[in-house]
Amino acid sequence: MRRFHTASDEEIKRGETTDIYFVRTKQVLEAKGLSKTHVVAEITPGELPGGLPWGIICGIEEVAKLFEDVPVNIYAFPEGSVFYYKDYYGVREPVLRIEGLYGEFCIYETPLLGMLCQASGIATRAARVKKAAGDKPVISFGIRRMHPALSPMIDRAAYIGGFDGVSSLTGAKAAGVKPVGTMPHALIIVFGDQVKAWKAFDEVMPEDVPRIALVDTYYDEKTEALMAAETLKDKLFGVRLDTPGSRKGDFAEILREVRWELDIRGYKNVKIFVSGGLNEEKVRILSEAGADAFGVGTYVSNAPTIDFAMDIVEIDGKICAKRGKLGGKKEVWRCPECLIDMVLPYNSAQPKCPKCGGKTERMLKPLIENGKIVAELPKPKEIRSYVLKQLEKVELV
Repeated sequence: MRRFHTASDEEIKRGETTDIYFVRTKQVLEAKGLSKTHVVAEITPGELPGGLPWGIICGIEEVAKLFEDVPVNIYAFPEGSVFYYKDYYGVREPVLRIEGLYGEFCIYETPLLGMLCQASGIATRAARVKKAAGDKPVISFGIRRMHPALSPMIDRAAYIGGFDGVSSLTGAKAAGVKPVGTMPHALIIVFGDQVKAWKAFDEVMPEDVPRIALVDTYYDEKTEALMAAETLKDKLFGVRLDTPGSRKGDFAEILREVRWELDIRGYKNVKIFVSGGLNEEKVRILSEAGADAFGVGTYVSNAPTIDFAMDIVEIDGKICAKRGKLGGKKEVWRCPECLIDMVLPYNSAQPKCPKCGGKTERMLKPLIENGKIVAELPKPKEIRSYVLKQLEKVELV
């Protein structure tokens, strides 16, 4: 008997997390001798949440593991790629293509979409927050708002999207980094005294853990920040402000006051870390007000999913499509300099960039060949670097 309401790796791999109508579809096709029908199916996004101009594809590695040993061919955008709802000319762009016998893979549509939709939503929001923060560190704090079974996926996607660190143990392992964090209000409340708690933290934690004091438990943030500085002195790396919305204060003004009071007393080296209900706009405002680092939680972990859908566009070599979709196998060409995409019929000639006239490249690259993973699956750190380079070329609006 399972303890938690989560599917195991084996259940996902066996297709047991699918929708029942795909199981019934498989049964009908087998009964009518159509299970060997060869199809080309494409995964395309719906309009992005809030009309966003771009997204970040995430979850490709899990898709590769899902289809390993399934006799299909898959071509996909590299994980971490910017993608668009529609290309330069207004054509909806496929981010992944599956070729194979429909009866062999139809039951995997549900988990495939789930892996892409949620992780891409999180990576997209993380990328937007990181772009707003610029060179200042952003840490993922959002796993407490989501089911714990999802913590590795959430923090990995946030890290890939550009975050500089993650708080969860399993998330850090998935991202290939060390978990980072400060201290909770609970630690201070248990001691009943800020100074005692800060001193205890300093005495117990190893030297490589930054001394970042939480400074809004009992008193005014400015007062507690100065108390922390006077208590830990040169050991104090930073202070964290986690001002809740219930205080109804002007967070940027509070931050400016703390910065001023620290600076005027000779504590210019003390960093200010802010958290609590942050989004990309608040990060931008607080960065301008003097924040040095950010902890972002629910806004990213609870990001709206990307509405990917799978549609058959060829059956046994014949072009087909349901209404509202374009039939036929397609290729996506991208200018690596301008990040402009063009969707063309598969056998079309390689186009030049309509903006700079430069050379374009194929975005749908081999991932699976007859059930074997043929693509290199890069480490999260490499994917994150790829994302950050693309973020230099796109705008938030």
